[in-house]
Amino acid sequence: MKWSKARLDDVADLCLGKMLDQNKNRGELLPYLANLNVRWGEFDLTDLRQMRFEAHEMDRYGIKAGDIVMCEGGEPGRCALWKEQVPGMMIQKALHRIRPREGLDNRFLYYSFLHQGRSGGFGHLFTGATIKHLPGQNLAKLEVEFPQLSTQQRTAEALSAYDNSVENNRRRMELLERAVRLLYNEWFIHLRFPGHEHIRVTNGLPQGWERKPLGDICTDIREMVSPEDLEPETPYIGLEHIPRRSISLGEWGRVGDVNSSKSRYRKGDILFGKIRPYFHKVGIAFADGVASSDAIVIRPTADEYRGLVLTTVSSDRFVAEASQTMREGSKMPRADWNLMKKYPVTLPPCGLLESFSDTLNGITDQLRTLSFQNQQLRAARDLLLPRLMSGEITV
Repeated sequence: MKWSKARLDDVADLCLGKMLDQNKNRGELLPYLANLNVRWGEFDLTDLRQMRFEAHEMDRYGIKAGDIVMCEGGEPGRCALWKEQVPGMMIQKALHRIRPREGLDNRFLYYSFLHQGRSGGFGHLFTGATIKHLPGQNLAKLEVEFPQLSTQQRTAEALSAYDNSVENNRRRMELLERAVRLLYNEWFIHLRFPGHEHIRVTNGLPQGWERKPLGDICTDIREMVSPEDLEPETPYIGLEHIPRRSISLGEWGRVGDVNSSKSRYRKGDILFGKIRPYFHKVGIAFADGVASSDAIVIRPTADEYRGLVLTTVSSDRFVAEASQTMREGSKMPRADWNLMKKYPVTLPPCGLLESFSDTLNGITDQLRTLSFQNQQLRAARDLLLPRLMSGEITV
């Protein structure tokens, strides 16, 4: 079946977002989607900023269901399909909004972008030697190929089946992570642990509990390794792979794609993004690998401390403390482990600690299983993607 070919601006409406103006005092205060909130295929809506927009700007810079949002800079073609999770969402200047016209399925176009991003099809559109930048006029020239609408829709349905399963797993993971935060807060912040009704609390410390600095139950690991000494498929976690406000490190790159020395970590270690710690990038590793030197590798001194260390260093209180005590670097602020390790941790008696640890281990095992399932689903989709998007096979 013959496919049509057209410039993107002939089959879709394009709009670049609005520059953030925090000093603007007029207009309605609305959620504001920034470049860093967009990942391949999904959005991070946990830390949205807000800015004021006037009525005449809302339609121009707003997002509607079915729009595609693409980053202007960074990884070529990085984009996601908007599904209207947040009413009144606006976009910043670093984002392109792409709205397909009649005859072009929005999901098909998104998967076309995904295919081109995976295969390097966007490379010729970018400018800048050190910073990849995609001007609107370049994006408008992008050639897209597409079959008749019914074939587009069937193709999108086949690929969406994988992404829908990934999304269902992500929702389950969010619920599990919420349970982790609630459990930590109940036990260690509000002191409503099992049997708390019968325990006397003096100066904020239950009887039988003790307070120690964080550095007594974990340590930072500084084992540097060269990529040349490792298998190319060894997992590599950069700051871009660490999600914000999520403890699941279920995505990574390959050592074969990096060329500078990295920090080795083991399964069960905790990675803390030290650059701009207020970004809240903290999680537990699900497999052995190496990490960016901009991440602190934290290893509990004993297995029974892992759950407590993880929930402590990923808590809002700890991240806020690390942000307040960060060192000002030459370009950007960094968390200081020498100060972080002094953070006071409340330790329960062995029985309660073991119970908490067992519960946390069970939850992190579930998170690991769901993360690996998502990797397999994405891999299966990516095997099918080029064959469907080239017309080699049809559905």
